[in-house]
Amino acid sequence: MQAAGGPAGEALAQRFRELHQTGQPLLLPNAWDAGSAGLFASLGFKAIATTSGGVAWSLGYPDGECLPLAELLVVVRRIVRVVDVPVTVDFEAGFGVTPVLVGENVRALLDTGAVGMNLEDGIAHTSLRPLDEAAARIDAARKAADAAGIPAFINARVDNWIVGGADAEALFDDAVRRARAYLDAGADGIYPIALADPDTIRRFCDALPAPVNIGARAGLPDLAALGRMGVARVSTATRLAMVALAAAREAAQSVRDSGRFDGLDARMSYDALQQLFPPS
Repeated sequence: MQAAGGPAGEALAQRFRELHQTGQPLLLPNAWDAGSAGLFASLGFKAIATTSGGVAWSLGYPDGECLPLAELLVVVRRIVRVVDVPVTVDFEAGFGVTPVLVGENVRALLDTGAVGMNLEDGIAHTSLRPLDEAAARIDAARKAADAAGIPAFINARVDNWIVGGADAEALFDDAVRRARAYLDAGADGIYPIALADPDTIRRFCDALPAPVNIGARAGLPDLAALGRMGVARVSTATRLAMVALAAAREAAQSVRDSGRFDGLDARMSYDALQQLFPPS
């Protein structure tokens, strides 16, 4: 179990920072609850991330800051309780309409024991927040972390490749401009979500003096190849939650349609799962 704040929290945050090495990607599984986090930690992953979509779905909400902040913080506390590795949180846009509120919410997040966060500059996957406003939110997050005494890793998400655009070069140039502004505002790394073209990944990494996070997906070059492109971090985003839900859906459909229970022969036993979690 991790302690929030203090020397222990500071040491954990520093350990997480040191895991970001350009060319040697940190592979991050994105958990959606304490159970999935404990499972991933048991496999030896060096840190755990959360997925905003997976967490929201597990609690009955759609993705996109529809999940109340208080409920997210409860989930993060539960995750931190069951793992001994650094935890970074998909904090969407910070759950606040102003930079001041973002800063207050970041402080609440760090009080859970989390030592990192993603902050995105997109709005509902359809538009980009004005650059100065997005940078101000990064600045507020950085100041909140500094005030808490936690060198939290702020991963600034640039949503250009989600929002899209007709001119690929203009899109790339704007993404780099935004990334540099976020680094100047206090971000530690950059996450060009939905960027999957190998040549563009390489160019983007070359253009920035900071760790770059790429989102994993089927068809993406493997971890070693991404490392050679200059990537420092690869996260699974919603993919593992989607795989898990899809597998459960297929098993339930099989039971419903066939009346047979062969598909319920799980590859992990009840006892093995029980051992992943400490008693309260």
